[in-house]
Amino acid sequence: MAEKRYIAIAGAGFSGAVIAHQCAQAGCRVEVFDTRGHVGGNCHTVRDADSGVLVHQYGPHIFHTDNRGVWDFVNQFDQFTPYVHRVKATSGDRVFSLPINLLTINQFFGKKFSPSEAQRFIAEMGDKNIGEPVNFEEQALKFVGRDLYEAFFEGYTTKQWGVHPRELPASILKRLPVRFNYDDNYFNHPFQGIPAHGYTHIVEKLLDQENIRVHLNAPLSRDVRGDFDHIFYSGPVDGWFGYCEGRLGYRTLDLETVRATGDFQGCSQMNYGDQSVPFTRITEYKHFLPAESHGLTVCHREFSRACGEHDIPYYPIRLVNEKAMLSRYEALAKSEVGVSFVGRLGTYRYIDMDVTISEALGTARAFLCGKV
Repeated sequence: MAEKRYIAIAGAGFSGAVIAHQCAQAGCRVEVFDTRGHVGGNCHTVRDADSGVLVHQYGPHIFHTDNRGVWDFVNQFDQFTPYVHRVKATSGDRVFSLPINLLTINQFFGKKFSPSEAQRFIAEMGDKNIGEPVNFEEQALKFVGRDLYEAFFEGYTTKQWGVHPRELPASILKRLPVRFNYDDNYFNHPFQGIPAHGYTHIVEKLLDQENIRVHLNAPLSRDVRGDFDHIFYSGPVDGWFGYCEGRLGYRTLDLETVRATGDFQGCSQMNYGDQSVPFTRITEYKHFLPAESHGLTVCHREFSRACGEHDIPYYPIRLVNEKAMLSRYEALAKSEVGVSFVGRLGTYRYIDMDVTISEALGTARAFLCGKV
């Protein structure tokens, strides 16, 4: 029966908190461990003491989904302020709208195309010598041509991932749409917003139950597997196995805080496509909650680099030359008895918050039904 189960969860981000909440409500005793001194993982938010701005401590997180069930679930724990993510990009000495849309195309090429004219123009710009794209660069060159690729993708991608776009899979670019209308909504999902009290507030409410105990600054060791009926692990999968097959590649971020009076850049996110600019983007957090009024502002300049042994991993790279190593870790994870690997790091996939929550809900249901 569920009430007799004693489980441990490594990680107090969304994966761990959702699983903990669902299992605790079903009567399980739950111990949650996190290596950091706060809950929320990389979605941790805090009010800046000087400005009052709600800052995303580990870089921007915008909640967006097409999953009504997930949207209804998170709205139980905080009111989501309506917010549409509109990204700008600096390339050369000009500022454009992202994702690439009709305004971007007309502005970049000095035209006044209609949607159909723009579509034909971009089709002509594409490299017709490329059949099925095998990497990021070929994907971009085939569908948008060299000019737009060099302006918006080549430099930014090289800085973000630390390798040239031709070393990355074509699938990464498929996340970035090109639109032939003036829609500059960065995401296609119908449900978007920012929690009024922040993501940490949601996680705290998820974990605020009598039969959940949270242990901060406390890693969960593989040696304690026998102490629990089941473990849910949301840390790096290679770390759980002591890096016995080597270290999988991750990117980490260095965030440089910028403080100013008034409005620093006029938008929430400004990307920088030129390789000569060392950072990838600047996020100005006050724009995420436009109903609030702040005389001061807080921004982060974002620098991406390879993740070292003592750094916080952000993005799994999934380079081609890591496939064999990843397969070995996946085999080890599958054979591990009484342990489920969850979340972005536990499954070594680049997934968004809504997918993380959906998968955590599904994992918890499967466990409580005896299928895990």
